[in-house]
Amino acid sequence: MPSVKVVNGKQIVVEHLGPVERVISFLTKPFVRMLQHRDLIAAILRREVRERFKGSIAGWIWAIIAPLLMIAVYTFAFTTTLSLPVADGTDGKQVSYSLFIFSGLIVFSFFSEMAFRAPMLLHEYTHFIKQTIFPSDMLPVISTLRATAYTLISGAVMLIFQLAMTGSLPWTVLLVPLIFIPFMAFLIGMSWFLAALGAFTRDAGYLMITIVPLFMFATPIFYSHTGLPPPFNFWIYANALTGFVEVMRDVVLFGKLPDMIVYGYTLAISLFSFYFGYWFFDRYRNVIVDVL
Repeated sequence: MPSVKVVNGKQIVVEHLGPVERVISFLTKPFVRMLQHRDLIAAILRREVRERFKGSIAGWIWAIIAPLLMIAVYTFAFTTTLSLPVADGTDGKQVSYSLFIFSGLIVFSFFSEMAFRAPMLLHEYTHFIKQTIFPSDMLPVISTLRATAYTLISGAVMLIFQLAMTGSLPWTVLLVPLIFIPFMAFLIGMSWFLAALGAFTRDAGYLMITIVPLFMFATPIFYSHTGLPPPFNFWIYANALTGFVEVMRDVVLFGKLPDMIVYGYTLAISLFSFYFGYWFFDRYRNVIVDVL
């Protein structure tokens, strides 16, 4: 039974939970919070999505034009005799390699948008956090959902382009949610951690600006991890993005089931990031208000 204590004139309910109940409470708390604040999440998400192209005549058309131009440029740029990776089922190396790159860039762009924004995310909403009872832990969730909308548009453009070039899509594209949802969990957890860290020091933001561009070359976007010599083909998995890129290419481009070890690794990384990020944010939630 919960007990009630009085601290500084305020009543505080203290719950006495057993070990199993504590674990269950910790695992379910992020989702319970999301459910409790679903209306607020939807309202702020609509506002953020509208403001993305505020003042633009073309509006959301830019979200379609950008990936279209990108994939067209890659297709044109790699119409050479270079020996480049080829995705199964495509008719030519040029189209295959452009899709090969673009699939990796979709994953990396999703990651980079969150990594750049997360450290300063709480500073964007300082007024709300300081002046109202605002669920600051929901801001990384909203930010990730916002970035998800544009990532899905890029993914749809890639699938349409692949369908136009090859005449078909592999059945394994139906498995994309099994990869995409864990990747979202990974990014939400990363955003919780970086947002809390960024509240204490702006160095977190400067660090991301410095290291994220380096991750582009440390991630197998322009090359295949299988082409790396040992032991680099193993150690590249120290970069968590490698597993997500590899699994995504397997189900979307190569039409095959991903390596179960690699997929299990991505799930483990996602769960760790999600719950560690939330634990870190929740631990310093009350202090954050004072340091912003």
